[in-house]
Amino acid sequence: MKPQKYLDDMQIQNMKNEDQISDSGKAASGKDQKPFRRALVLLCTPQPQFLLPGSAAVVLGSALGFGVSGNFDHVLALLALVSIVFLNAGSNMINDYYDHLSGNDWINKNTTTFSGGSRYIQKGIVSPVAMLAAGLICLAIGSCLGIAIVALTKSWFILILGLAGVLGGFFWTARPLQICYRFIGEPFIFLLFGLLPVYGAYYLQTRSIDILPLLPASLLGVLISMVLLINTFADSKADASVNKRTLVVRYGFEKSILVYRTFIVITYLIAAAMMLFSRELFWGGLFYFFTLPIAAAAFKFANVKNLSKRGYCLPNKITIFYHSFSSILMSAGFIYYGFTAACVN
Repeated sequence: MKPQKYLDDMQIQNMKNEDQISDSGKAASGKDQKPFRRALVLLCTPQPQFLLPGSAAVVLGSALGFGVSGNFDHVLALLALVSIVFLNAGSNMINDYYDHLSGNDWINKNTTTFSGGSRYIQKGIVSPVAMLAAGLICLAIGSCLGIAIVALTKSWFILILGLAGVLGGFFWTARPLQICYRFIGEPFIFLLFGLLPVYGAYYLQTRSIDILPLLPASLLGVLISMVLLINTFADSKADASVNKRTLVVRYGFEKSILVYRTFIVITYLIAAAMMLFSRELFWGGLFYFFTLPIAAAAFKFANVKNLSKRGYCLPNKITIFYHSFSSILMSAGFIYYGFTAACVN
């Protein structure tokens, strides 16, 4: 099915008049706010809880690169980290803008901290144009930092990864691709916030393109796919109404929960493979098993009853913590290997 066409201002106003949205009020034009206050508000629109995915991937890839090479280029690592944070923020704000145009965020009555967008447009805090402009500025800053990395490394590999990240972030909801409207988003998130940034950060430390990062990058990619999946349960009714074909919309709660739980099992199979097949990855894989209590909680609380509750977001919190803590533990394992290898040598 094709995504629903974007709504115009009259249609959105009619939706308000018919009481079809959860938040009342007119979208702010920004004229009643002082410039300084508007700037502060715009700085807060990229919700902090959604800036972790890219950061975790860069930290993991950098740690693995250090573990393997014994060297750490802090300038390139910092540039990569700040760049992906800006790209992530820009993507979030552009997502808010296009979900406003499609009517998705206006229709959504089951909003939580982790779903339904920032609601800044719907609550009249930020105008749609300001949201789009802020998103584009963030993408531009992230891109400029990426260009600086390319200039320092003279690497076509980094340039290709950067272009994929920028285009993927913009076209996640923007025309003509509208990735998350037309396709199941998890494979794209697996690439954009798992495989690609881990490989990129690893390359910056080692200047090597090899198979070693594949397993940890895949593990982190599965975890961030779980974050996306768990966040779409609350949005499922609104998503279905605008033909946003998420996995939950396509297959329903029970099958989607089965996929979520299968993802958990897959991560431990990958961690076991890391321990079995590579001494460089051994400690990262071993440290990952310390997340088993969190995995048990994620498995338990992700059920139809909980995910059907209005405003209930404990499974979301657990999954986001699971992803972030896992990246820290695996990174610690890789760093530990790097120090022990240096001592042996």
